[in-house]
Amino acid sequence: MNRETLAPPKELRASQDALTISGKTYRSRLLMGISLYPSAEVMLRALEASGAELVTVAIRRVNLKDPRAENPVTLIDRDRYEILPNTAGCYTARDAIYTAHLAREALGTSLIKLEVIGDEETLYPDVEQLLQGASALVREGFTVLPYCNDDPVTCKKLEELGCVAVMPLGSPIGSGCGIRNPYNFQLIRAAVKVPVILDAGVGTASDVAMGMELGCDGVLLNSAVARARNPVRMAEAMRKAVEAGRLAYESGRIPQRFYADPTSSMRSISRLQKKD
Repeated sequence: MNRETLAPPKELRASQDALTISGKTYRSRLLMGISLYPSAEVMLRALEASGAELVTVAIRRVNLKDPRAENPVTLIDRDRYEILPNTAGCYTARDAIYTAHLAREALGTSLIKLEVIGDEETLYPDVEQLLQGASALVREGFTVLPYCNDDPVTCKKLEELGCVAVMPLGSPIGSGCGIRNPYNFQLIRAAVKVPVILDAGVGTASDVAMGMELGCDGVLLNSAVARARNPVRMAEAMRKAVEAGRLAYESGRIPQRFYADPTSSMRSISRLQKKD
């Protein structure tokens, strides 16, 4: 048996490596944040190890007006990474819309990760304000990727409004609790046709693999890498987890059973024993 026989089909390998958002294809299905790292050097090394091409930046937390100000955005190689600005820290649709316009003007991109927070403790989205903000930004020509609850109804509404992806949380931002409601992610995957990107709550590589095995098209994370004991090595682990989880999803897992299902039937074993 040669190596070509053992290799996965070409169409499977191609889909494993490609994430398409609003007509643009990215080789990596891992999206990364750039905050909370112990240093700028570690952040840049982690980005490289992750293989990510989309990098999200909180617009309200950087000074885009003063070119002399210390600004993590200026450290990012724009030829290598595409900036996905986000509206983190906004609590109303109005504030989020204003922040999105600032991002488009300063960074020259219509991409926006829309966040409208409804609760300071959990950082859960305000669904009503989120839908209002998404509707307005889509009408104004933005390419909107909304951070939302793990709710198939909300995700479907966001898709119908014209959002190019949905980004449901696995658990509260920065909690590291992983995916608390796997069943919801399966419902979301069945409900929408746009990409589903796991966003928030990832703690380690197994959380990433689970998200991809549930049918997510990608994963966005920050704290799980930035706060790890070794951020660079964790970034590499996350990259490999995305690849393994996607490959497993496309390969199709075996059905789960309540009882054992022997790999060799007792009848076959009996025949072998008689020959002996």
